[in-house]
Amino acid sequence: MKTEINHFDDLLQAARAHRERQRLLFVFAGTELPGDATPDQRERFAQGEGGVLVPMMCVDRLPEELESFDALLRESLQFEPPGQPWRLVFTAALSGTPAKAPSEGDAELVLNRMVEAVKTGAFGAYLPFNRDGQPVRLG
Repeated sequence: MKTEINHFDDLLQAARAHRERQRLLFVFAGTELPGDATPDQRERFAQGEGGVLVPMMCVDRLPEELESFDALLRESLQFEPPGQPWRLVFTAALSGTPAKAPSEGDAELVLNRMVEAVKTGAFGAYLPFNRDGQPVRLG
């Protein structure tokens, strides 16, 4: 059965209901202006549009460790650099067995790949959400 994800909390609910134990992976990305940006690109960026996605921080959590998207947002604010808010959080789930969730070590390997994927723009395998917990379609 396929679950429709209309909000981050739908993802959280689906992960909790999954037969195999899950570990959720998150890469928070901000935007920056490339050095070779045109004046038009610079103006749009100053208005909060455009730019290049750059990974800022990453974390993994068991679904039961997260109450809601609001809880993840509050946690992220503790690590967000002043004046540099994250724009998107890329998510993935790592499956374990019915009795055991994947370890933090298992998650670290995948998180490193996710960070590299965001750096290179190859993030099609991940589900991005905005700061309101709404899924975002890129491209």
